[in-house]
Amino acid sequence: MSWVAGAFGFWGLAWWINLRIAASRQANTPAARLAVPVIFGVTLLVLWEGLVRGLNVPGVILPPPSAIAARIAVSGPILWADFMQTFVKGALSGYVIGCSAAFLTALAVDRFDFLRRGLLPVGSFIAALPIIGTAPILVMWFGFDWHSKAAVVVVMVFFPMLINTVEGLRSADSMSRDLMRTYAATPGQSLRKLRLPAAMPFVFNGLKIATTLSLIGAIVAEFFGSPTVGMGFRISTSVGQLALDMVWAEITVAAVAGSLFYGSIALIERAVTFWHPSQRAAN
Repeated sequence: MSWVAGAFGFWGLAWWINLRIAASRQANTPAARLAVPVIFGVTLLVLWEGLVRGLNVPGVILPPPSAIAARIAVSGPILWADFMQTFVKGALSGYVIGCSAAFLTALAVDRFDFLRRGLLPVGSFIAALPIIGTAPILVMWFGFDWHSKAAVVVVMVFFPMLINTVEGLRSADSMSRDLMRTYAATPGQSLRKLRLPAAMPFVFNGLKIATTLSLIGAIVAEFFGSPTVGMGFRISTSVGQLALDMVWAEITVAAVAGSLFYGSIALIERAVTFWHPSQRAAN
């Protein structure tokens, strides 16, 4: 029980440190804003380690973080190959294709109203289809390599991106649109000067949603057929072998990759939409 007592002791210390940071004059500095989630994350890992070891939880049920870190350390080449197959080839390629196609389709939907009335309801229906049902069909159509995973990702990210972009293009207020007409602006000029800038927060919202969907879609698609490499393939085979440390190692890599992917899009959003009130408030 010393492991359990030590874990809860560390939790109490971390709680006290966070309270001190929140009450200090430097609470709103970048260092303080970074320290709080880091301390919180480390505390969760220490609690996890202490409870698993102190309560003698079997490794086939829940391995401790130290065992997962050891597995990551000795399985670097395997994890890297899985990452390249799933994220770079499947998730990233599908993300680029799906988001680009959705953005171009949104421009057409915004230009022709009959497309909005006809396509968006169909898109909502397709977006509601369970990925568990559509993924094996797409794997049968496109084969077991990364192409089928990219196709699954395209289906998952297309309609969230489309809906956000369409709403963004319609978000410009009526006074601004009337002003553009007063200046005799062409539809193309109105799009470039008014509607696209106004739509950027919505576009980036769709892009950020798609970052998480793309990785989930690629991993799930690999459960239904994959070459002998990839995060989904490794997770499914490792579960069958009761190698839970390998499963958690793949989950850790996926979580880190997804967080970095989301963060990179958020940084680009901050640079592009620096003028938006939400970005000024965040700064």
